[in-house]
This record gives sequence, structure tokens and C-alpha cells, in this order.
Amino acid sequence: MLVDYLIIGQGIAGTWLSYFLSKTDKTFLVIDEADPSSSSRVAAGLINPVTGRRVVKTWMIDELLPFAEKQYDRMGADLGINAISRKPILDFFSAPDIKIAFESRLEKGEDYISKGPDDLLSHFFHPGFGCGIIDPAYTVHLDKLLPAWQKRLEEKGQLRKERFEENELVVNQDSITYRDIIAHRIIYCDGAEASQSRFFSRLPFAMHKGEALILEIPDLPKENIYKKGLTLVPLSGDNLFWLGSNYIWEFDNALPTEGYRAVAIQKLDNWLKLPYKILDHKAAVRPATIERRPFIGLHPLYPVVGIFNGMGTKGCSLTPYFGDQFVQHLVKGNELMPLVDVGRFGRVLRLG
Repeated sequence: MLVDYLIIGQGIAGTWLSYFLSKTDKTFLVIDEADPSSSSRVAAGLINPVTGRRVVKTWMIDELLPFAEKQYDRMGADLGINAISRKPILDFFSAPDIKIAFESRLEKGEDYISKGPDDLLSHFFHPGFGCGIIDPAYTVHLDKLLPAWQKRLEEKGQLRKERFEENELVVNQDSITYRDIIAHRIIYCDGAEASQSRFFSRLPFAMHKGEALILEIPDLPKENIYKKGLTLVPLSGDNLFWLGSNYIWEFDNALPTEGYRAVAIQKLDNWLKLPYKILDHKAAVRPATIERRPFIGLHPLYPVVGIFNGMGTKGCSLTPYFGDQFVQHLVKGNELMPLVDVGRFGRVLRLG
């Protein structure tokens, strides 16, 4: 089989890269084992324009947000699904200093934030120190989007559901060979797995594990996202919510832990008044980076090998924008943004 691009992984990164390539005249094949514990399949799909206790705008959000909304709507229309929903975040203050920081930003006219409701949704939550509103914020319906795109790829013969075995990859000067596939280039979009690749293991990944509980909360309105340390995100199914997440920097495996479950339940019981049922407990390793910028581009020693990775917790907002930019780079030769170009680590990669 002969294609222009072999894409490894069909998480959020591989989905957007293959989607934008599908709008060109280039051919491609995606290899993906559909691991249910991959970070894209565990994530809530949240796009939050502000971050941290200081309530500051996330990197490039003014450019990322409108582009993401437009492209998710476009992909959703192509697939006949609702891919994204606008849902304001009700950000409950867990301590007085957090309230002060939020109100200080509000007085300075910070974008995306406003005063929260006076009643603090007292029918649903225990009283605290108040709350603010973050809007616009979005949930990407990954539970619909990833399977719908997978189905489209299958219909077009552009997907192989199998595990990628890098030891069977042969890199030539102008192409790669993998089993019966010959491709002009191979692109690693396989999240945490890329940190073990012989080509990209020297990159400064900062892997961390996150966990989440899937809850059924029949009486909680789904018009908003709720945040107080942990975040309650409405899911597509009836009465379903995602509760997460944490950051575990030292871990032996990607499995859920009883420790997280106990802490999450304790925090939720101190916050939520409503009855709930735990349906599932998930965990995944996120492909974050030390400098919190993606790894995008072609290997300096092996220009037929590329990477589109390192999105961390911001994957749903970063991947549409930079997926489009990467495809324009691959197809038209447009320059990548230097801050994300993997070439910035050329010296390290040449040691591999």
C-alpha cells in the first residue's frame, strides 16, 4: 500500500491532522489500536480560556478559541454530529484568597470572566466563598467525535485498528516502510507512546497521570460546567458528568487509584448537595511537555519522520489550530510557529 502519510494514533491529535489532510489531495493511512485508556478517550474535552489561581488567560487563547469553535462546528457538520457545546464555567472559590484574585482580575477588566450568581446555586451546592463565571468555555464531545471520525476513516479504507510496532518500521532516505505500507512520511500522533519512540524519546516530555470519575447526577443542570478544585463537566449521555482531574507526577502505571477516588468523593460530598452514583473510574497519562508547548514538525536527522504531540491538558484547543498549521507546513511548505516547531530541540534530537 502506497500513501503520502502514515499517521500513528487517532486521538485528538491524529483526528485533527488526518481531518485537515483529508481536505487536501494527499493520501494517508491511520494506525490506531483505540486504547480506551488513552488520554483523548479519558479527557472531558474541556476548553477553558483562563487558568490557575491568578486567573490569567491561557496561552494564545484569543486566537485558539474562535478557530477551535469554527473548526469543531465544521467537523461536526461533516460528520452529522454535535461536536462542541458552549457551556460557561461556574468557578466556585475554595478559599478567600482565590476570591480576591478573581475579583481583582474582574476589576481590571480581564477577558472571559464575570461576576457569579448571588444565590450560588444553593439548591445544588453547599455555600462557600462565592463563585465567578468563565465564558465562553466549551466542552468538546470526544465521546461522539472520535468514534464518528473513526467510522469515516474506516468507510474510506484509511484506518487500521492495530497496535503500531516501531521495531517493524524501516526509515529510508525519502520514505518509510512499515509492513506492507510505503509512505512518504510517518507522523507520530500517539500521545504518551511517543516519549518511548527511538526518534523522540530525548524530547523534554513531562508526563503526568490524571484520573476522573464518571458520575450520574440526575438533578444537576447540564447548562454549565462546575469547578471547585475538581471540575464537573456535563457529558453527552443523560445525567452524566465527568469529575476530574488531578496531576500525578510520579506513578508506576496508568491505572486508576483508590487514593484519588477517596479524595474526589470527599471533596464532592463537601461541595455537592445532590445524590449521585459513580459509574466508572478512569485514568490516563497525558503527553505534556516541560515548557508547556507542543512538539510539532519533522525530525532534523530523519525528515521523513514527524511528530504532532505534547498538547497536555490543552489538546482540545491546541490541536485544531496547530493541526491546520502543520498540514499547511507539510503540504505547502509554510513555516511553523517557532515556539512549537520541534526543530527548537534539533541539537538534542541529533544525538539520537
